[in-house]
Amino acid sequence: MHSNDRAGRTSRTVAVTGAAVTTGYGHGVDALRAGIWSGDPAFVPVTRFDTSRYAVGVAAQAADVFDLDSELITLTEEALKQAGLSADERSGAPLVMARHPDPAVSRLPREEQESRPISETARWLSRELGLGRAGRTYINACVAASTAIAEAAALISSGRHDRVVVAAGHLVDAESFTTFNAGKALAKDGRLRPFSSGRKGLLLGDGAGAVVLEAADSRPGMRPLARLTGWGMAGDAHHVCQPHPQGLGMARAITHALDRAGLGPADLDYVNAHGTGTPYNDAAETAALHRAFGEHAERVPVSSTKSMHGHALQAAGLVEFVICLLALELGSLPINSGYLGPDPDCRLDLVLDAARPVRARHLLSLNAAFGGANAALVVSAA
Repeated sequence: MHSNDRAGRTSRTVAVTGAAVTTGYGHGVDALRAGIWSGDPAFVPVTRFDTSRYAVGVAAQAADVFDLDSELITLTEEALKQAGLSADERSGAPLVMARHPDPAVSRLPREEQESRPISETARWLSRELGLGRAGRTYINACVAASTAIAEAAALISSGRHDRVVVAAGHLVDAESFTTFNAGKALAKDGRLRPFSSGRKGLLLGDGAGAVVLEAADSRPGMRPLARLTGWGMAGDAHHVCQPHPQGLGMARAITHALDRAGLGPADLDYVNAHGTGTPYNDAAETAALHRAFGEHAERVPVSSTKSMHGHALQAAGLVEFVICLLALELGSLPINSGYLGPDPDCRLDLVLDAARPVRARHLLSLNAAFGGANAALVVSAA
C-alpha cells in the first residue's frame, strides 16, 4: 500500500502490528489500559533509594527491584509475538532504540565507560531475539523514543526496510531525582498537574516498551493495531532548558507531521500532550498548539497522561504512543489528571474528570526535550 503526501512524495503506509509496555502500573499493555482509564495516578513512595534529601519522594515506580535490560527483552519478545513475525521476518528487521543511561556505568572510570557503550543494549537485544542489525540508540532525553519511532517510520516509508522494531526504556533512579530536584522541577505537592493553575512541576515514572512497525503491504495476513501516518521533528535552540515561549519548534514539528499525514488540525480527534506540569513547558506547548492549529486550538481535545504515569524521560514517547493505540482501540480519551482550575496561559479543551468517548480517527502525540528538541507523531486508526 502506497500513498502520496501533500508534497507529492510516494511513500509506503506504516502499520503498527505489535506493542508491549511496562509502566508504574505494572507489566503489560493491560495494566496500562486499566490504570490510565481508571483515572488514578500511579505515583507511590519511592523505595529504590533514599529520597529524604529531595523535595518530593514519590514517583510512578513499577517495583523495588527492576532490571531494565531483562524487562526490555521480555517486552520486545511480546511485541514481536503479537506482530506474528517469522524467524526470517525477524532477521530482516533492524532495532532502533531509546534508552536511559545506566547510572552505574556513568560512575566508572572513563576507559571503562567507553568499553560499555549504551548502544550495547540494542546489539544484545538484536542477538537474543534474532533481529537484524542494531540501529541507532537515542539518548536525547524526552524526545528519544518518539525520535526513534520517527526514524523507524522513515526507514519503512522510504522503502529501505519492510519492518523495524523500536524499544525504549527508563527507570526512576537517584541520578534523575538529583538532576530534576536541583533544577527545582519536581512537584513538591506530589501531583503532576498539566495545564492547571497552581501546577508545581513534574514527577518521574518508570517506562519500558517496544513496538513493531511494518510496511502495510509487506506481508499477507497482517493485523494492524493502527497506522503511523505522520511524524515531524524540529528545534528552536532557544535555551538550554526552557522551551521557546511561543512554541516555535513544537509548532513546526506539528505542522511537519500533519503535512506528512495529509491532514489539517480539523482532522485531529485528540492530542496526547507532552504536558510536564511545569509553568514554562505547559504555557509554551499551549502556544505551539495555537500557532499550529489556529482557530481549532481550543476545539481539539487534549490531555497529558504524564499526570498519571509520570515522566518516563527517554521512554516517554513510546509509553504515550501506546496510550494513543489504546485510545483508538477503546474509543475513549484519557483524562488530564490533577487539574485544579484554568490557567490563562493554557487555553485548551482539556479532557477533565472522566474519560471522553470519541470515535477517533487521528491522534497526535507530542514530546519536547531540553535544548529545544520537539517531536510529533500522528497515529491513525487501522
